Amino acid sequence: MTIDLRKLARPCLALVACFTSFATADTKKPNIVMILSDDQSWTDYGFMGHDVIRTPHLDRLASESVVYPRAYVTTPLCRPSLMTLATGHYAKDHKITGNDPSTRLADRKSEKFKELSHELLVNIDRLDTLPKILSRNGYLTHQSGKWWEGSYQRGGFTHGMTEGDTGGMARHGDKGLDIGRKGMEPIFSFIETAENEEKPFYLWYAPFLPHTPHNPPARILEHYQGLGLDPALAKYYAMCEWFDETCGELIEHLEKKGLRENTLIYYVCDNGWIQRTADTEVSEGWFTSFAPKSKQSVYDGGARSPIMLSWPAELEADIKGDLVSSIDIVPTVLSAAGLDIPEGLPGIDLLPNAKEGETIDRDIIFGDSYAHDIADLDNPEASLMYLWCIRDRWKLILTYDGEVNRYDVIHPRNEPIQLFDIVGDPHETVNLADRYPNIVQDLKDQIENWYPLTERKLVLEK
Repeated sequence: MTIDLRKLARPCLALVACFTSFATADTKKPNIVMILSDDQSWTDYGFMGHDVIRTPHLDRLASESVVYPRAYVTTPLCRPSLMTLATGHYAKDHKITGNDPSTRLADRKSEKFKELSHELLVNIDRLDTLPKILSRNGYLTHQSGKWWEGSYQRGGFTHGMTEGDTGGMARHGDKGLDIGRKGMEPIFSFIETAENEEKPFYLWYAPFLPHTPHNPPARILEHYQGLGLDPALAKYYAMCEWFDETCGELIEHLEKKGLRENTLIYYVCDNGWIQRTADTEVSEGWFTSFAPKSKQSVYDGGARSPIMLSWPAELEADIKGDLVSSIDIVPTVLSAAGLDIPEGLPGIDLLPNAKEGETIDRDIIFGDSYAHDIADLDNPEASLMYLWCIRDRWKLILTYDGEVNRYDVIHPRNEPIQLFDIVGDPHETVNLADRYPNIVQDLKDQIENWYPLTERKLVLEK
């Protein structure tokens, strides 16, 4: 997949005649907006070269951004991925490794299961979060969309939509999931509040889009149905366009309010999605609507996502070839806000690279991936499935024997070591591990030094 550079040509924008004092870069901290796609492949945007899905608003944002096409999330599952975006830590450290406690521990309908779900929330209490830090430093902060960790207050937001319940069973984000699908008014109202109080703001915009249920508006779906696509694929493509529309509403609102110039927008997806269709080859017993090498997998179809940084007052549009990770977002945002980056965060501040072209002082990125269901709330290794790294063109995947339970069919785990040339083979079709044993050993040593295991073993270890 190649990027269509023509779609990244920066458009000629009319200058806004005046800005409120709230938005001037020399007197105010920047406003900060996170836009998060939910279950979308790294290929599925116009600016990434897709020739069917229409994403004009995100294409325009890309044309006004520093774009990192070779970007990855650390864990390709929504809840742990979001927790990394909130805390700046890997799943092995923030300990939200999956979406739910394992059904082996308790029946999903039982009170015990509710108790275990509630126990998971203490992880957000023991760690600082990006909203907590920004709120302490004069920002008003707003949560909307996906948020698994109880109420928005628990994450440190001053305002928000997700209420959570006492049993910790809100899961995706209860009332927060209305954003985008049912309009943008809560966000617009919050922006007005911030303006009235003359405070900078932070927005967590993580709509339940294009996530299932794939129920796009008929006016969008009709276009893709008319292309003769598989019905499931047509719905997914339409969901991607619907998500793009909501992003356009948000960005246009910032422009109309005169806030866009001094607003840092950062974009990322929580994990990938490849739509299963009638002709998708799957293993016996496959039950999900996504295809193999997709959501929950550490292949690029599950873990890769473009990252964009757009801040008109400070950043010139560019396309970067650097390897970057969602672990870098928290330190980057704190740097943009003029705040100290706490010690112990493993990510890198990307602003010097984005702004001045400074070389990123790192040649390798890492990721950890676990079962959907958490086998042990205190021990991440219990449900560890994969550790992986990327250096230059090489991606090494190590497969472990952690407990999986309900999603076992999705993770066949029949190859303990996989090496891919993801530049020449971006869809990871040819395992080169036997051909390049020295590269395998070097990268394996790097992974084991990064995450020294005490219990887990490689599956089918020889």
